Amino acid sequence: TVKRRNHGRSKKGRGHVKFIRCDNCFQACPKDKAIKRFNVRNMIEAAAKRDMAEASVYESYDVPKVYYKLQHCVGCAIHNRIVRVRSRVNRRNRAPPPRFRQEFKKPTAAPAVKASA
Repeated sequence: TVKRRNHGRSKKGRGHVKFIRCDNCFQACPKDKAIKRFNVRNMIEAAAKRDMAEASVYESYDVPKVYYKLQHCVGCAIHNRIVRVRSRVNRRNRAPPPRFRQEFKKPTAAPAVKASA
């Protein structure tokens, strides 16, 4: 019996894959087995962003973003809840999890209230 049809890796025909180091515990883990997430953040947090906007000479200034790739071993990814343990039935589900994106709605003008005289 096999727990996963890909044996927890995405090697497929390659004999050997280079190892990477886990960003959390520095454990050696095959690159195809590691759980990889791409992280995009603003260089400055929201509170400092407002202070910077007030002190800035420019009216609109886009704060640069930091792009970095996180690579975790399986143990750290489960511990940090990057991935969850799934039941035997749900393990076969290969569809990506649903994305929860915040949709920013533009504020609409409030309807004008008619003043009765």
